[in-house]
Amino acid sequence: MQLPVVKLKDEAQVPSRAHEGDAGLDLYACEAAHIGPGERWGVGTGVGVEIPEGHAGLVLPRSGLAREHGIALVNAPGLIDSGYRGELRVLLLNTDPAETFRIEPGDRIAQLVLTPIALAEPVEAAALTESARGEGGFGSSGR
Repeated sequence: MQLPVVKLKDEAQVPSRAHEGDAGLDLYACEAAHIGPGERWGVGTGVGVEIPEGHAGLVLPRSGLAREHGIALVNAPGLIDSGYRGELRVLLLNTDPAETFRIEPGDRIAQLVLTPIALAEPVEAAALTESARGEGGFGSSGR
């Protein structure tokens, strides 16, 4: 499968894999940013992608940024629908209580994973079938 990518800005970098077989494509910052403690910032990648029909793009955090700097994605995962053609922007959150996190153009800031989707059609029903779990929600499976 191919993923068409267009550079919307000259300095943008095309998403790439760090290692052959990696599920995620690294997304690169196309602009500088400084995110203070507890702040969030939308960082542009300078690229647009054409997600194939029947698929969705999930923007996920990079574990190294989370571990080393406390950087998370506010809306993880971010969802890119197949019809979207605009710039990919990544909404980052600095969870570090004391340090400002600085981003330079070319820094890896997130990863993009493509996944197949089922386009289910909602149909109103009188009732749902019973299951072993039933209405058990948060914490219902124990610790």
